[in-house]
Amino acid sequence: MIVLASNSPRRKELLRLISPGFEIEPAEIDERLDGNIPLDKMPEHLAIKKAEAVHKNHPDDIVIGCDTGVFINNMMIGKPGTDKTAFEILKMLSGKTHRVITGCAVFKGDEMISFSQVTEVEFYPLTDEEINAYIATGEPNDKAGAYGIQGKGALLVKQIKGDYYNVVGLPIALLKRKLSEFLTEE
Repeated sequence: MIVLASNSPRRKELLRLISPGFEIEPAEIDERLDGNIPLDKMPEHLAIKKAEAVHKNHPDDIVIGCDTGVFINNMMIGKPGTDKTAFEILKMLSGKTHRVITGCAVFKGDEMISFSQVTEVEFYPLTDEEINAYIATGEPNDKAGAYGIQGKGALLVKQIKGDYYNVVGLPIALLKRKLSEFLTEE
């Protein structure tokens, strides 16, 4: 059995491409940044913590944990929480290229693998009106970097370099390959 340690509707939808049947058990962990972990390794670190927490309840199952971060100006941008913060984040991303890093961890028995995928995303220069109109959709509220590329946030994106699904929140092609390698090593 596969258990996804996430409540993200986007990750659920994408994981169905690998496995039509799996369980969902969101992980309850402290997601504060750890100053001892390099910033670009933080999504993978959090993915490990999420998968590990759920693996304790499912020691014989395959548990997948994921975490996505948006990175710009040596900062990791999480979910905005408020419209004001969403505006500030989108203003910061306007006209610039940022990196989206999704970390994944897979536990099975006593074994674990983890990896990260990086995608570069360039935004068009955005006016305050465009930013406010996008915020009014409600879409930025629960998304790292205050946008969802799979929704109206696509209208902000000039180009991407890398895996589109990584930006959505799950690098599904790489996960499938890593999962296949991991399971055949047993």
